[in-house]
Amino acid sequence: MNQEITRQIRVYGIVQGVGFRPTVSRHAMSWGVRGNVSNKGPYVEIYAQGSEEKVKGFISDIQNHPPRRAAILKINVENVEESETYTQFDIIESEKTKGEIFVSPDIAICEECKEEMFDPKNRRYLHPFINCTCCGPRLTILDALPYDRERTSMKEFPMCPECAGEYHDPETRRYDAQPVCCNDCGPEVYLIGRSERGRDAITFARKTIADGGIVAIKGIGGFHLCCDASNETAVIRLRQLKRRPMKPFAVMAKDMEIVKKECEVSEEQGKILDGHQKPIMLLDKKKNAQILCPSVAPGNPKVGVMLPYAPVQLLIFTYDDGIEMPEFLVMTSGNTSGAPICRDDHEAETELSGFCDCMLSHDRKIRIRADDSVMDFYEDKPYMIRRSRGYAPLPFMVSTPYRGQVLAIGGELKNSFCIGVDNRFYPSPYVGDLEDLRTVKALQETVGRLETLLEVEPEIVCCDMHPKYNSVMVAEELGLPVVKVQHHYAHILSCMAENDCAEQVIGVSFDGTGYGTDGTIWGGEILLADLHGFERTGSVMPFLQIGGDASSKEGWRIAVSLVYGITGDREKAAEIIEKLALCTKQEANVQFTMADRKINAVMSTSAGRLFDGVSAILGICSKSTFEGEASMALEFAAEGYKETLPEKSKQRILESDRLLLNTESLIKEIMNRRLNGEDSGRLAYFFHQELAYQIIDACVQIRQQNGCNKVALSGGVFQNRLLLELTDHGLKDQGFEVLKHQLVPPNDGGIALGQAVYAMEYLEKNKGRL
Repeated sequence: MNQEITRQIRVYGIVQGVGFRPTVSRHAMSWGVRGNVSNKGPYVEIYAQGSEEKVKGFISDIQNHPPRRAAILKINVENVEESETYTQFDIIESEKTKGEIFVSPDIAICEECKEEMFDPKNRRYLHPFINCTCCGPRLTILDALPYDRERTSMKEFPMCPECAGEYHDPETRRYDAQPVCCNDCGPEVYLIGRSERGRDAITFARKTIADGGIVAIKGIGGFHLCCDASNETAVIRLRQLKRRPMKPFAVMAKDMEIVKKECEVSEEQGKILDGHQKPIMLLDKKKNAQILCPSVAPGNPKVGVMLPYAPVQLLIFTYDDGIEMPEFLVMTSGNTSGAPICRDDHEAETELSGFCDCMLSHDRKIRIRADDSVMDFYEDKPYMIRRSRGYAPLPFMVSTPYRGQVLAIGGELKNSFCIGVDNRFYPSPYVGDLEDLRTVKALQETVGRLETLLEVEPEIVCCDMHPKYNSVMVAEELGLPVVKVQHHYAHILSCMAENDCAEQVIGVSFDGTGYGTDGTIWGGEILLADLHGFERTGSVMPFLQIGGDASSKEGWRIAVSLVYGITGDREKAAEIIEKLALCTKQEANVQFTMADRKINAVMSTSAGRLFDGVSAILGICSKSTFEGEASMALEFAAEGYKETLPEKSKQRILESDRLLLNTESLIKEIMNRRLNGEDSGRLAYFFHQELAYQIIDACVQIRQQNGCNKVALSGGVFQNRLLLELTDHGLKDQGFEVLKHQLVPPNDGGIALGQAVYAMEYLEKNKGRL
């Protein structure tokens, strides 16, 4: 008889809420292994007893055939010398253990559940909350770990005998699936303020949409506002009600075939679009696209598309009530401008009732809001724009062996925060813009909830340097030591952390605005940076930014300031401004006076505002109704022209206390060529190309001085794929190694990761002093 062995196996990673214990139990049965498995919070612990061959085979199956939604980060196997004798393999109750914790994001409905939901013979036919161990809500319903039903918002719904039977039976797909329920025992959908519930509520919502109405729909992480994306009247009405004249709406397609009718989809894009995360993906519209109405994404060659990920969304498209539904629906976040996404009936009634004709809700509570993730693609790889549902709070792990716990509050706009525990950094779901106090409140609440889930008590908190930001106020009110980090340095640190880089880099950090260490506005920065600090080695040539917050929305103000700065003469500037039709004479004179007297005027190196100014000079967009509108329009004009222009022989870099990109000379040339009637698309492309050349030249000079051959590209301006491509390829042609973002946004939604790394470094240096 073969000698038996006993092994203790600990599996770390996303092993909560993905059917790990049932899968382990099935592997044990197939190998004839005895023992048990339990969730310990940070990990799954397994005791396996049997012959050496059987236990080895069992461990191999755990490694190679885990549940589809699991993510194993490491497995520890140890021999147990004196073990009890097991008679069978059991799943035992979860225990609470401190240590490494990995919280599963919410998971889109799986194919098996979809099939069951549309099978009239299945007892979960048309069930709006169908789920199994492979799919369903996770983070958004979670109160605490370990992930068991009594620690989720599903505890309010006792299982019926049939569901309980499946939940306890290792042979079923719902074995140990915490949100398991059916039409008899689960949550229920209903219309807020109306009597319709269940089936009648869904039919009413569908009819409202089919008839051209607008419906608020509660999903997994919050409410969406929904209407027919092929109905121009309905979409324009939603724009008017939401006061969102131009910003593109996200759409949801019935299925992948419908997406392919309207958009270009590569194989890699298709895998993610229809995978278990189902983000909004920015796709190029086909030339012959005809389904989506123009007002979905006005003047935009792309459209943000996602597929249904919650059962109720599938039921809005397909139901047995005879109503013919559109193939595409607008599915935009249910919130008022600047506020966080609504997650309960009270918020929906307060904020959304004026935007819609009815509100389809349900009684499963959302614990943590989760907006949809938004993803672009660059060189056929993901390029994240907003990291939230499906991805948060999966951690990023770095090789540096940090020890400590930190909180990073993140940016003022596009806020998400980050919790650092040792070498693991957990970015939160998207929170929103902190100019709105409702978003500040949502940030404070979500910080508390995620700290509880991750069992963290931060030792310090990190925030931006800007003295007037709400994010800074939140940090300072926590009662912890506060460490502040410069905005553009945080961008570069986030890119370094995502790429697990601890060496010195040349950091190209281009965005709208950030508070500089000299009290001016920074935004087009080249930093020599490592984990310990940075040196500002280069920047865009400073210009006078007049008008405060108005200048970020009205690019014509930047254009007037640039023209006045270039000419240095009111009369000449006024003549050019009139020819370019930038503003009225009276408006120009006001700007000149503000510039001369330095009224509401500050020196700036903002790359984002340069894009706005050039967009206005070229007559492409002079006012923005949403952040980035003018610079996006400039990019699209350039993309439409796209060709290789001959290089200009000009001085691209000026020397001062730092390298200055000769952007003034570039703007002057663009202005003169526009006045001579040259095509605005051609000049838009020329601007992108020349700016990329200037960045590359500066990096080459810094390398000659310092020997650094690694460049990190970050900041919201690098959402511009044309500038990214021109800069990336040009740097590689010069022999640089280029670090870019992939699953962390380059915009302010990603800086919390950089702040958290800075805080962890600070903690390491100041141990015992805090």
